[in-house]
Amino acid sequence: MRVWRGLRRAAASSGLSPPAMGRPPAGGPRRRAWETSLSPLERVRRLLPPQEAAAVGRYAAATQSPSEERRRRVAAARPLRRLLGGQERRPGPFRAGELALAELRRKYNTTLKLLCRLAAGSVLASPGGILPHRDIIGQLPGQVLRTSAGARLLLRRPSLEEYVLLMPRGPTIAYPKDISAMLMMMDIHPGDTVLETGSGSGAMSLFLSRAVGPKGRVISYEIRDDHHNLAKKNYRQWRAAWEIGHMEEWPDNVDFILKDILTAAADMKSIALDAIVLDMLNPQSALPVVHPSLKQGGVCAVYLANITQVIDLLDRIRTCKLPFLCERIVEVTHRNWLVFPAKIKNCKPSQMVETQNIEEPRQKEYEEIHVQDQAVLKENEYNESLSDDAETYCLVPYVARPSYWQEAHSAFLTKLRKFRPLLS
Repeated sequence: MRVWRGLRRAAASSGLSPPAMGRPPAGGPRRRAWETSLSPLERVRRLLPPQEAAAVGRYAAATQSPSEERRRRVAAARPLRRLLGGQERRPGPFRAGELALAELRRKYNTTLKLLCRLAAGSVLASPGGILPHRDIIGQLPGQVLRTSAGARLLLRRPSLEEYVLLMPRGPTIAYPKDISAMLMMMDIHPGDTVLETGSGSGAMSLFLSRAVGPKGRVISYEIRDDHHNLAKKNYRQWRAAWEIGHMEEWPDNVDFILKDILTAAADMKSIALDAIVLDMLNPQSALPVVHPSLKQGGVCAVYLANITQVIDLLDRIRTCKLPFLCERIVEVTHRNWLVFPAKIKNCKPSQMVETQNIEEPRQKEYEEIHVQDQAVLKENEYNESLSDDAETYCLVPYVARPSYWQEAHSAFLTKLRKFRPLLS
């Protein structure tokens, strides 16, 4: 009743006659209630003449405050903001100072990958010609550009795996296939504190930095000065490029320390470690130093190149009675495959075999090929039932075989878990 009285007063103030209840809308038949889902105000407007309905609409718009409209719009956009994490994340174009990866297709289904840091006055040199960096800057990733010699390059941002494989290196890096297995062994969570002995070229440090997150910490020890400087350089280069290309900061959570881990017993007393990574020549010599700081049940993952090193490690644990239990010794192997269309020489990719009218075969020959003729007949009937577009489609034979280039042995991964020995 209150809504109806308000409508009557609004119509009276505009000089119009009060609407009559039950009057059908002008210009069309009356719609049923179940045909549309309308608000009460909209239902009343459907019953009024056009002029009175317009007056009611103006009155309803005038009574709605701007603050209510703003709250309604914010409430409608809240689910989208929650889904996007508070901001719109769209891939931006290449900028000067970030890393770009160029892919060049070569013979025998191989791809050449080139990594470069974009600068306005530099060029990208490849076997297929050169490409100025100024032609890359401003382009969106995933586009194909042509070099001076006409070769096509696919430009995109490198992943962390690709950066680790293409970055400058001094010692042999821990390959991503082994790093992923070691991360699964240690079961690292965001916020953990991880010790790494042997920074090397910084490959493991980068993956650990991403695994522990902004609230975590990675402590990386290195005894050689050149390896220490190279690991820090590769880490800073990736952080800087990530910040430019993704408009967000990569966590600065790695502490590179130039020191022998065997002399760091005093430093380990004030640290509680969730996991340990040993990538050094004699890891058994570092276990007595680092194991007191490892939590009970924590995992120490050891990266060893030879199986004889694994034997020496286990023998040292047994003779020194260290509180470690060897759970697994694995070797990660990947087998790359090639799948591509076959090349058919001197004929079309698909040919239709036509039958010819020949003499009727003898009874014995007819019995032998009777079953085959039935199968061919059914196939012909099926082909005739297809449309013209489907008849032009033909199956191309494919070749699937292992690649000529396979990843060789890289390391043996040993999983050691710390336990509390029984008190005698």
